[in-house]
Order: sequence, then C-alpha cells, then structure tokens
Amino acid sequence: MPAGVSWSSYLKMFAASLLAMCAGAEVVHRYYRPDLRIPEIPPKPGELKTELLGLKERQQEHQN
Repeated sequence: MPAGVSWSSYLKMFAASLLAMCAGAEVVHRYYRPDLRIPEIPPKPGELKTELLGLKERQQEHQN
C-alpha cells in the first residue's frame, strides 16, 4: 500500500474520510437549504436574489 501502510489501516482511514466528507456535505446542504423549485419564467438579469433559507427559518422560530 502507499507509504507502507497496511491494508486494514488504509481501509479504515478511507472509510473514515468518506464518512466525514459525506457528513460535511449533509451539514452544508441542511444549512443552506437550496431552493429546488424551477420558476416558470426565468428571472431577468439582476432580479435573482439568494437567501439563506435555513437561517431565515431559524430566525423566524426564535421570534415566535
């Protein structure tokens, strides 16, 4: 194996890296909450506004 590491250590590190990468992607996806709706009419240039939907929902929960 690369760098003289045993197969078991290599596979453990590979699995841990893969799990950490997937967990990080999930956290980012849940935080930013992408708007997956497709508008019927595309917005004009300069009209498109992006928001942090997850943050906006949390702020509304704290206000209630």
